[in-house]
Amino acid sequence: MDTHMDGLALLLQGEGAALNLSRRGTLGAMAAGGLLLALGIPTRPARAQEGPAVMAHATKVAAYLAIRPDGSITLQNPFAEGGQGIHTAIAQIVAEELDADLARFAVEVAPPGPDYLLLMGGNARFTGGSSSVRSSYAHFRKLGATARAMLVQAAATAWQVPPTQVTTEPGRLLHAASGRSAGYGDFAAAAAALTPPADAVLKDRAQFRLIGKPEKRLDVQDKSTGRAQYAIDIKVEGMLHAAVVHAPRAGAEPGAVTNEAALRAMPGVVSVHRLPGAVAVVADSFFRARKAVEAAEVQWTALSGTVLPENFSSASLLETFRAAADQPGNPARDALGDAPAALRAAARVVTADYDAPYLAHAQLEPPSSIARFNADGTLDVWTPNQAPELFQGVAARTAEIPPERVRIHSPLLGGFFGRHFVYGPANPMPQAVLLAKATQRPVKVIWTREEEFGRDAYRPLSFARLRAGLDAQGRITGLHASCVGEGPIGKHFGAAALGDPPVDGSVVEGVAFKPYAIPARRIDHVVVPQPVNIGFWRSVGHSMNDFFYESFLDEIAHATSRDPLALRRELLARSPRHLALLDAVVSLSGGWRPAAFMAEDGTRRARGVAMASPFGSEVATIAEVSVADGEVRVHDVWVAIDPGSIVNPAIVEAQVRSAAAIGLSSALYEEVVFEGGQPQQRNFDTYRILPPDRMPRVQVRIVESGAPMGGIGEPGTPGVPPAVANAVFTLTGTRLRRMPFANTRLSAS
Repeated sequence: MDTHMDGLALLLQGEGAALNLSRRGTLGAMAAGGLLLALGIPTRPARAQEGPAVMAHATKVAAYLAIRPDGSITLQNPFAEGGQGIHTAIAQIVAEELDADLARFAVEVAPPGPDYLLLMGGNARFTGGSSSVRSSYAHFRKLGATARAMLVQAAATAWQVPPTQVTTEPGRLLHAASGRSAGYGDFAAAAAALTPPADAVLKDRAQFRLIGKPEKRLDVQDKSTGRAQYAIDIKVEGMLHAAVVHAPRAGAEPGAVTNEAALRAMPGVVSVHRLPGAVAVVADSFFRARKAVEAAEVQWTALSGTVLPENFSSASLLETFRAAADQPGNPARDALGDAPAALRAAARVVTADYDAPYLAHAQLEPPSSIARFNADGTLDVWTPNQAPELFQGVAARTAEIPPERVRIHSPLLGGFFGRHFVYGPANPMPQAVLLAKATQRPVKVIWTREEEFGRDAYRPLSFARLRAGLDAQGRITGLHASCVGEGPIGKHFGAAALGDPPVDGSVVEGVAFKPYAIPARRIDHVVVPQPVNIGFWRSVGHSMNDFFYESFLDEIAHATSRDPLALRRELLARSPRHLALLDAVVSLSGGWRPAAFMAEDGTRRARGVAMASPFGSEVATIAEVSVADGEVRVHDVWVAIDPGSIVNPAIVEAQVRSAAAIGLSSALYEEVVFEGGQPQQRNFDTYRILPPDRMPRVQVRIVESGAPMGGIGEPGTPGVPPAVANAVFTLTGTRLRRMPFANTRLSAS
């Protein structure tokens, strides 16, 4: 029963539109047409994804590896590096089976191409859903073993000995009987000319020297010394710079730019353009382009018919959600028994409403893209992205050329969390293509923070109503939850992705498919459209829904005078894996403390516990909090994670700490509020994030249960908000049912 968000389905549709590329004319409708995208379609477990279509790529050594005469190795990685350590992890898997020196690897993001489609049965490629390692582990082991076998065969042929007599040590080939040895680079060319074997033998796990070890990250030195190149750092000869200003309300289009002549007369300005939903100024520097576009006087019109209403607000939409919560919904596939009947027959019913706000991605690197048309009719695009083939298709449609004439260059991502897909108007890449075509010069587009926040694909505003029926002894007899709204799957992919009955997994995950043994349960998706552009955010629906569910579970414990940890143990009595995880996190924290206590520093504190089952992994979290100046202070977070098996424990621990940080930041501070049809948070002065002095200590324990390999990048996020909220209740008696928590003033007693 794997319903985690570990798939990506892509569908591009629409007809190319004729573009008016005059300097001052409107550039026309986006040539890319409509984009339908879904991240999170439920798929089978990771091991089932490693089928024939995917593993067929594992012998295509030349597509992935280049071994040079000096023994250095370049690896083409299908997945994008955005700080999650994927370049190191994939190289580590290959180096293990290749028997190579990990330090000799240089890793690049592979260009678009069919050899790199390793997801969804060999039909897609993207970086997201915590899917990269778990979906490709077997593939890269086989690739490394195949490359090693080819090197051994090449050496055996040259030395005129049986291949069985040739052995390897990191980076070298050996023939013990004759004392001959050579570096991999000496036989790389000969090996590349061979037909790859179909049956290269993999190592026994007992022989591993790299997998499972905390190997150092390959990119640390370049990132520490400034040599690492992000999109915002890249320069192309002869390029111009562009800055944009978007319509105040999404969906509006630019009409007249009343001071266009004055803008074109400003120093360094080359041209002024009207784009879909925006105005751009192209200049000889970004400073000049930005200065000019900020002075633009634009008459915005609602030509598209989809402009956000002037009276739209997140508060009004939340009330719409609340009013719809008791309407009939579509049940998620984990329904068991007759939950409504169980509630009607219950001795007592506990009900609570929970909600969570829109969130921005708020990545470190502002969005940017470069586009250059070449004399031979090809197009080069440098853009941070999580799906090269997707971006290639959109760029081709925008430029009105075949996809094979588009080269996508994928630099390091300065943060992403789901930000670097093409969510309609939420990415600058199509703008760069249009402007480069209009000016016949390479153009680099950079969005200011204000434009980034104003045109993000936000984490959805969310609401859930949960009801639990209890018998006379306080046991849970049924649970019925209504999750209201629309998720990014339904928003971008449509009803075809939602099944029958239509249920958006990104709306219900984290409330549906929980491991607790509740005899009757029903999780409904009550569909209410989101007028705002929404997208995938770190841990997707789990980021709010596990807060809803795990907090509500504590409400049930309190209503029945039960210890929250004991209640979870009871509901997981038939799941040794989850019980072991609870034992691990309790041990890591030094023991469970069910009541408030005085810490050594004299502060009154309490602890809360929560569990989550995101992306094929299982997580248990304990948080310790106090209250000062009316706000929560989180001192310690302990996380036990069971991803089945791992590649690099150092990367796993780093990712769990990172995920805990963003989970805590979202729980305490982050929100985007819409008023008057516009987002009110447009930069970090109004979008509050977790400051360094509020970051707690985070300790991580990895539990390898041997279950199918799960994800790493996101599972550490969703357990933090409910663990903190549950601790706050124990400490203060205040039940936090809304994020962010900073909006609620608290008392320590």
